[in-house]
Amino acid sequence: MPFRPTTFRFLLCLFIALAALSPPTGAPATAQDGEEGDAGGLRVPRFATTGSNEINVRTGPGSQYPIAWKYVRAGLPVEIVADFEYWRKIRDHDGTIGWVHKSLLSGRRSALVEGGIRVLRGDPSDGARPLLRLEAGVIVRLDRCRGDWCRATVEGRTGWLHRDALWGVYPGETLD
Repeated sequence: MPFRPTTFRFLLCLFIALAALSPPTGAPATAQDGEEGDAGGLRVPRFATTGSNEINVRTGPGSQYPIAWKYVRAGLPVEIVADFEYWRKIRDHDGTIGWVHKSLLSGRRSALVEGGIRVLRGDPSDGARPLLRLEAGVIVRLDRCRGDWCRATVEGRTGWLHRDALWGVYPGETLD
C-alpha cells in the first residue's frame, strides 16, 4: 500500500489535536491573577474561594472536558494546586480534585472550621471572652491571620479563632 501525503497530514493533525486535549503536567504559572510568587508567577499551592453559587468542576482544564460535579455554594474555601491558562486545578477540604475556570474563583479568603466545637473569641487569646461556639463545617470569612490566631467573621460576628482550627490557611501564613 503506497504512503500518501494526505494520510500523513491527517495523522499529524490527529496527533496535534490529541496532544492539545491531554491534561497538562505541571504547566507553568502566569501572573494573570495578580498573586505574584518567587519566580514572578502565581504561588502554587494557594487558597481561594468559590465565587459563584453554581460552579461546574471538570475533569480537565477546558470546557470540552466532562463535568465531574458541581459546587452550589459561593464562599467555600478551595486550594489551587495547579494553573493552566485560564483554568485552575483545585482541591477541596475532602481532598477531591477537579478543574474550574478562574473567573469562578475569588481571591477573598474563607476557611472551614475543623475538629470539634471551636470558640470564636473577642481577642486573640485562649482566655478572651467567647463570642460564638462553632461546629465543624462552618464557613468563616478570614480577615487576617498572624501567629497562631486568625480574625474571622461569621453571621455578622467578628472574632478570633486558632489557626489550627481552620482549613483554608497555611501554617505560618500571614494575611492582612
